[in-house]
Amino acid sequence: MIDFTSLYDANIDNLFAFGSRFTTDREMLKDCIHDVFVKLFTKRETLANVCNIESYLYISLRNRINDEYRRNVHLCDNEINDSAMRIVAEAQEYQAERMERHMALTATFEQYFEKLSPRQRQIITLYFIEQRKYNDICQIMGINYQSVRNLMHRSISRLREYAAKSPIAV
Repeated sequence: MIDFTSLYDANIDNLFAFGSRFTTDREMLKDCIHDVFVKLFTKRETLANVCNIESYLYISLRNRINDEYRRNVHLCDNEINDSAMRIVAEAQEYQAERMERHMALTATFEQYFEKLSPRQRQIITLYFIEQRKYNDICQIMGINYQSVRNLMHRSISRLREYAAKSPIAV
C-alpha cells in the first residue's frame, strides 16, 4: 500500500522543477502534477507492477504536460520546437542513466545481501522489505528484543563493510 501523502510530499518539489523545464505556465503545471497523482490513486490496483514509482511519476508528468499542450493549444507533433524536443530528450536520457545506475546498485546490493548469514538476511528482509517492527521480529524469529537489535546492527554493519570495499561509489 502506498502512502500517497508521503509520496506526494517527497516528490512534489522535484516534479515541479522537472515540469518547469517544459512549461512556464505554473498553474497548468500544478494541475498536471495533481492529475498525475489522481491517476496514480485511481489506478493503484492496476499499477501494482510498477517497479520504480519515481520514474513513473516523471514520465507521467511529461506525458500529461504534452497532452495538455495538444489539447489546449492544438499543437500537432511537428509543431513542437527544437528546444522542447531537446529538453524531452535530455529528460529521457537522464531517466535512462538514473535507471541504469539504480539497476547496478541493486545488483551490487543483492551480491552483498547474499554474503550475509541466513538469519541476517531474514532480519533485513523482515525489517526493510516487510516493514515489520522489532516486536514482531522478536516473535517471528523467536529471540528477545535486544538480540533483534544486536542482529540488526551486525547485519547493517556487515553490509556497510561490503560497500566500503566495493569499487562502485554508492
